[in-house]
Amino acid sequence: MEVAVLGLGEAGGRIAADLVAAGCTVRGFDPNRRSPGIDCTETAERAVAGAEVVLSVNAAAVALETGAAVAGVLGEGSLYADLNTSAPELKRELAERLPVQFVDVALVGVVPASGLATPALASGSGAERFAELFRPLGMPVEIVGPRPGDAAGLKLLRSVFMKGIAAAALESLAAAEAAGVEPHVRADIAAVLGEPLLERLLSGSRAHAARRVEEMHAAAAYVTELGVEPRITTAAAAWLTQLRDVRS
Repeated sequence: MEVAVLGLGEAGGRIAADLVAAGCTVRGFDPNRRSPGIDCTETAERAVAGAEVVLSVNAAAVALETGAAVAGVLGEGSLYADLNTSAPELKRELAERLPVQFVDVALVGVVPASGLATPALASGSGAERFAELFRPLGMPVEIVGPRPGDAAGLKLLRSVFMKGIAAAALESLAAAEAAGVEPHVRADIAAVLGEPLLERLLSGSRAHAARRVEEMHAAAAYVTELGVEPRITTAAAAWLTQLRDVRS
């Protein structure tokens, strides 16, 4: 199988490497980095030319731009998979603009650690085909709906809860540290969540704050679209913004 991977950051680079290890022919493109062991092209158009599957693993902010850049060179039988975390509306718009089968893929695990073994939700006209191609490579793919955006929406609603928990833990421990009782409060929280999950929530929020700010803005837009006031989502985005600004 020939696969083009657009975006070779932590997630895209790991997925590309795993695809090569699985025996796929992989071409990658990223304007800002190259991945060792990956055939990296100078343009996105060269990466997707002749590819059976195109994986877009960029940021939501450039998802439409990326799709537009390669739309004219996609093969008639190509499958375009958008793995970016974005609002369902953006996924639907992207699917309408592309002249090939489209699948909305939401990765719901820690991709840099799990690679192709990361569980995925899939929706859209190409969901069945994506599952048929990637399940044998070790990716647990669950088809969750017929429309582009169904998978993205499910992930965002899950993120409201997970990032909300992380924000609550961050605020609680920041206040506990100010009060001089951080070890006691952390032990109490860990007794409920478990220390591994608590540490993952805290360290993940700090390490990936910039990306998660975008994710929570997308979640807030989707929750609002559903007629629910995004109180927790907005608070989580504020905490992540603070963490992002401290790191930058």
